Amino acid sequence: MPAYERFSTFYDVVMDDPAPRAARVARCIDAYLPGASSLLELGCGTGSILARLTSVPRLTGLDRSPEMLDLARAKVPDARLVEGDMESFAFDERFDVVICVFDSLNHLLTFDAWQSMFRAVHDHLVDGGLFIFDVNTVGELRRLGEEPPWVYDFDGGVAIMDVTFADDGASQVMSQWDVRIFEDLGSSRYHLHHEQIGELGVGLAHIASALEDRFTLLEQVDEHDHTPTDESMKAYFCLRRVPSPDLTHREGT
Repeated sequence: MPAYERFSTFYDVVMDDPAPRAARVARCIDAYLPGASSLLELGCGTGSILARLTSVPRLTGLDRSPEMLDLARAKVPDARLVEGDMESFAFDERFDVVICVFDSLNHLLTFDAWQSMFRAVHDHLVDGGLFIFDVNTVGELRRLGEEPPWVYDFDGGVAIMDVTFADDGASQVMSQWDVRIFEDLGSSRYHLHHEQIGELGVGLAHIASALEDRFTLLEQVDEHDHTPTDESMKAYFCLRRVPSPDLTHREGT
C-alpha cells in the first residue's frame, strides 16, 4: 500500500463523492443493528466516511498513513484515529460495527492478506456485530485497465489516472493505478505529485468462501442494488458476526 505522503493533500479531490458510501453504511446499521454505539473503520483515509456517521457515538479510524490521519483529525476531531495496518491489527476492545469501504480492501495485494483481515475483523466484533465492506470487482478492474487515462481539471491543478492490469484468467486481477497530480504553482509552473497504487480484484465466489465460517451474509448487492456478479462495477457486503468457528466441535472430535 502506498504511504500517500504527497498524495494525501489531493486525495479528496480525485476520489468519488463519499456521501453515497456513507449512506449505505448508515442504512445497513439502521436495518440490522440500530443503536450501534461503536464503529471501527479500516483504511479510514482522510475521515470522509467517519465524518458522515454521526449517529454512532464512538468512532475509531485506522490507517497506515499519518498524513491521511492528520487530515482526518480536522474532519472528525472527536474520533479516535490510530496509525496501523488493516491486514493485522489489535485493539483491546470489540466493536459493534467494523467497516472497510471506498475499495480499501482491494489495496491488500494478496488474498492471504484479505483473509488475515477477515480474521482480525471477526476477533474485533461483538457477537452479532456488523462487518460492512465494498470492493471493486475483477470485471471493473479489467474495464478500467482497458479505458484511456482519466484526466480531471480541478481548482489548483490537474489529475491524470491511468490503470493497467494483469489477469490470471481465473479468479484474480492485479491492477496498477498510476496517479499524477500536477499542482498549479502559478506563472505556468506545476509541481508533480506521483503515486502508483495497486489493487487486487478477487472473484465474488472466492470472497464468499473465505467469509462463510465467520459471518452470516445479510446483504450482497451491486451498485444498482441487484445481486452482483464478477462483471458488476462494485460489490457491497453487509455481514453479521457469528461465534468463532466450531472450535468446540473440532476439539471434541
